[in-house]
Amino acid sequence: MDAHHRSVNAVECSKTKKEKHDSQSQPSLYLTNAVFFGLFFSVAYFLLHRWREKIRTSAPLHVLTISEMIAVVSLIASIFYLMAFFSISFILHPFAVSRAVQYDEEDETEIDGTTGSCLAGVTPKLPPLPPKAPVRKVAPEPLTVQLSSDDEEVVQAVVSGSIPSYSLESKLGDCRRAAAIRNQVVERVTGRSLEGLPIENFDYDSILGQCCEMPIGFIQIPVGVAGPLLLDGKEFTVPMATTEGCLVASTNRGCKAIYVSGGASAVVLRDGMTRAPVVRFNSAKRASQLKFFLEDPLNFDSLAHTFNKSSRFARLQNIKATIAGKNLYIRFTCSTGDAMGMNMVSKGVQNVLDFLQSDFPDMDVIGISGNFCSDKKAAAVNWIEGRGKSVVCEAVIKEEVVKKVLKTSVESLVELNMLKNLTGSAMAGALGGFNAHASNIVSAIYLATGQDPAQNVESSHCITMMEAVNDGKDLHVSVTMPSIEVGTVGGGTQLASQSACLNLLGVKGASKDSPGANSRQLATIVAASVLAGELSLMSAIAAGQLVKSHMKYNRSSKDVTKIAS
Repeated sequence: MDAHHRSVNAVECSKTKKEKHDSQSQPSLYLTNAVFFGLFFSVAYFLLHRWREKIRTSAPLHVLTISEMIAVVSLIASIFYLMAFFSISFILHPFAVSRAVQYDEEDETEIDGTTGSCLAGVTPKLPPLPPKAPVRKVAPEPLTVQLSSDDEEVVQAVVSGSIPSYSLESKLGDCRRAAAIRNQVVERVTGRSLEGLPIENFDYDSILGQCCEMPIGFIQIPVGVAGPLLLDGKEFTVPMATTEGCLVASTNRGCKAIYVSGGASAVVLRDGMTRAPVVRFNSAKRASQLKFFLEDPLNFDSLAHTFNKSSRFARLQNIKATIAGKNLYIRFTCSTGDAMGMNMVSKGVQNVLDFLQSDFPDMDVIGISGNFCSDKKAAAVNWIEGRGKSVVCEAVIKEEVVKKVLKTSVESLVELNMLKNLTGSAMAGALGGFNAHASNIVSAIYLATGQDPAQNVESSHCITMMEAVNDGKDLHVSVTMPSIEVGTVGGGTQLASQSACLNLLGVKGASKDSPGANSRQLATIVAASVLAGELSLMSAIAAGQLVKSHMKYNRSSKDVTKIAS
C-alpha cells in the first residue's frame, strides 16, 4: 500500500514539475511568436514594395541587394517557424519527430533524476504505458434469419420451384421454421430486404389454416388504452391498436367526460349476420315464383330447420329477396352466438340452396354471395336493415363538464354537429358517414380484439346526434350504428395478443350463461367508445384545438418531457 502511494506521489510530482516548467516557458513563447509574426509581415511588405518599384523602373527582378537578400532569408525563416508552430508536420516531419523524442527523453531524465520524498523507495523508471488501441465505432449487426445447412437446401429448392412455397408447413411439420425459410426465399427472389420484419416470438401454429397463409413474419402495432369507460354502470378499459397519434388521448378525454357525467347507456337493437346468394332462372316469372315461396310465412319453418342444421348457434331470423330481371338475390339473416358468423351463415345458406334445388331444379346458383349482403362495402341495405349488431348509445354531458373537460360550450357543439356531421355529410352524399371519425375508433378496437379489419367499412356506419337538454344547459349526445360486426370467438380472436385484449374487456370467448352475450357486449363497448371519440374530436374542432393537439401528440419527439408539458 505504501509503495502504491509513493508511486502515485512520484507521478504527481513529475506532473507538477512539468506544469511548472510549462508555465515558466509560456511568456518566452508568446514573445517569440510575436517576433516571428511581425518579421513575416514586415519582410513580406518590404519585398512586395521593392519588387513593385523594380517593375515600375524596369529593373531586373533577380538582381538582389544585400537588404533584399536578408529580407528573403528572414521571410523563409519566419515561414518555417510559423509552419512548425501550426503543426504542419509533412514539411518538418524529421525535425518534429526528433524534437518530440528529445522532449520525451528530457521528461524521462527529469523523472529518473528526481530525488527526495517524492520517489523515495520507488524504482527509478516507470514501466511504459501500453499503446492506446484505436477506438472504432461498430454499428450493430442487423437481425438476420439464421438458417442451418438443411434449411438452406430447402430455400434453394423453393427458389428453384421444386418445392411450392405454400406447402412448407405440411412438408416440414414446423410452422415457425417454414415462416423463416419463406422469409429468406422472398428476400432472394425479390432482391428486397425484410430487415425489421420480426419472425421470433410468435405462435405460427395458431394461425395455420385459419388466419393467414404463407406467413413471413408479423407486424407490430402499439396498443394503448382509453378509459375507464362507464357504460351501463360498468367500467371498461378499452384497448386500441393504432399508429395514429392523438387518437387514444382524444378517446380517453371523451371517456372522462362521459364518466364524470354519470356514464353512457347502450341498447342492441338487432343482432343478425347476413349472406345473400344470387341465383338465375330462365325467366323473370320463374324467379318471382321462388321469391314468393321464400317470403311466404308458411314455408319459413321448413327453411329455418334446414338452415339451423349448420350449427347449434345459427338461428335463421328472416329471408328477403329482390329481383333484377331473371336474377334473384336472397338475403338470409341469422343469429350467430358469440361468433361474428360469416362462415356460419354461409354454411346455412348452402344447406337451404341444396334443399331448394329439389323443388326448383332449374335454379342456377351463380354465387354464394351476390353482394346484397353486403359485406365489406358501404351499402344502403346495411344502413337501413342493419348487419351484425345494430346499436344505439347515448349520454348526457353536464354543462360544467363541457366547459372544464371539453373546453367548449353546448351551443357550439350542437351547431357544429348540425353543420358538419349532418349537413356537411349530406352535401358530400355520404352513405352512413354522418359522423366525425367513427372509423378511427372502430378500426383501433377491431385490430386490438382480433376482428376482421376490412369490416370496418360497414361497421363504421354511424350517425352522431347532439342536442341541448335541461333548459339548454346540458348536452345529449348519441351514436346510432346499425352494422357493428364483431365476435369473441373464432378468427383472430384466438390469437394470444387479441385474446388478452378481449380478456381485458371481460368478453373473451363464448358466454356460458347466454350465447351471444359477449359479442353483444363488445358491440356496445365499440359504440360507447365511438361516442367518446366523437365527443372529444367535435369539442377540439369547436374550440379550435384540433391542429394544436395533433402537433403535440401526432409528431415524433425524442424529448418526452416536451410532450408531457
